[in-house]
Amino acid sequence: MQKDQIRQGRLAGDRSEAILHFLASMDADRWIAEADLLVDMAHLLMLRRQGIIGEEPARALMAGLLDLHDTGLPESAFNERFEDIHAGKEAYLIERVGEEFGGRLHMGRSRNDEVATCIRIRLRSEMLGMMHEICGLRQVLLDAAARHTETIMPGFTHLQYAQPTTLAHHLLAYEQAFARDSARLRSTYERVNLSPLGSAAFASTGFPIDREYTARLLGFAGIAANTMDAVSARDFALEAISDAALCMTTASRFCEELILWSTTFAGFLQLDDPYCSSSSIMPQKKNPDTAEIMRAKAGSVAGELVAALTIVKGLPMSYNRDLQELTPHLWRGVEAARQSLPLLAGMIQSASFNTDRMQSEAGKGFSTATELADVLVREFDLPFRTAHRVVGRAVRHGSLDLATLEAAAADAAGISLTARGLTEQRLGEVLDVRHGVSVRVAPGGPAPAATAAAIADRLEALAADTAWLDGTEAAVTDAIEDLIHEARRLIQ
Repeated sequence: MQKDQIRQGRLAGDRSEAILHFLASMDADRWIAEADLLVDMAHLLMLRRQGIIGEEPARALMAGLLDLHDTGLPESAFNERFEDIHAGKEAYLIERVGEEFGGRLHMGRSRNDEVATCIRIRLRSEMLGMMHEICGLRQVLLDAAARHTETIMPGFTHLQYAQPTTLAHHLLAYEQAFARDSARLRSTYERVNLSPLGSAAFASTGFPIDREYTARLLGFAGIAANTMDAVSARDFALEAISDAALCMTTASRFCEELILWSTTFAGFLQLDDPYCSSSSIMPQKKNPDTAEIMRAKAGSVAGELVAALTIVKGLPMSYNRDLQELTPHLWRGVEAARQSLPLLAGMIQSASFNTDRMQSEAGKGFSTATELADVLVREFDLPFRTAHRVVGRAVRHGSLDLATLEAAAADAAGISLTARGLTEQRLGEVLDVRHGVSVRVAPGGPAPAATAAAIADRLEALAADTAWLDGTEAAVTDAIEDLIHEARRLIQ
């Protein structure tokens, strides 16, 4: 049986299975196994280019790495006796080409900079994927908003009827929130996409390495400059988990509304059956389980963030093994977000909105009272606070009909609204929910004209974000393809 080659110098004695399992990171390392092969190839090309390794061992090692790239790492490389995939892969290569060649790959680097580079490579891929998924969700929201610029619905504050709005306005609010989630990821990506490779354990190396060359081969925008910081920094991972947690918080808020809207007493929408479950005892039930699980996933991702922050907060410079325990929190947080976003898009896209029900509820709870107060200011020259008091007093008396308003105006302000020209006809027009929505034409408002303009603006922003994503992804893909091409050239 192969032994961990890293322990054979300084350390003696065999570890128990319990110790091996406790220290191993193999489950999390499966996330970075492919990235680790790319890092090895880039490092080997650099060693050969700099004359640090000879032609024969470089060719033998690259042949082995390309074989692993083409066919996949054997399960033996993930055996917990190696602690991590880096040692497991190195043991495989040594067994394949002998220690005389295989033992040279690790020159000029440490597992510290190796794993930090692998995490960044895999994480940037996950972040680009998450941004694509957010863009897909935003497109669904914009498409739905475009269909519902005229759909009147109640707006709420404190879960109480507040003012009429449109479904387009409501959906656009979430699109804008998800756009900010994407912007945060894009900003974090700039800090993730820097290469720690060549930092070695933390104090760099005496070998004449070329860090910029390996960074280019791996598609990084540059190097993480200070080598001590490069191996020990995990704030980029904390940012990514935080971004995922914030995005899932947005998703959870929307799920909460979908759950409420799908209840019988709200009746604003029907979720498509595949996103729902039934009861094992109550045959009539249609439960919004996908939205409920997603709401819970948001809590789980927030928990991953808190755990990761707590792991890092007490660590001195530079590398500490505690950081191994952070990585699973990163992958679980990212995975939960990436699972959720396409499902949320599907829920929205397939939902059936009960627009008649929405409109019938829009005027309840005296929701047009604000517009009435505004009209008293705009058309009848009342100070706003006076108009607010008059309308509030009428609501207290239970009606916004002309007689009640007239009495409230006399009681609260000593004035007559009818004397100032308020008529039954004008009052009826003002209390119509469509009137209150139609006059709110300022940018960002709920009026059909305002939401149509907002949709056009948001589609432009989405197109720009998608173009940046496609370009960034293409640049990374091209770099990796060039790396593989160079690796194959070496063994030809």
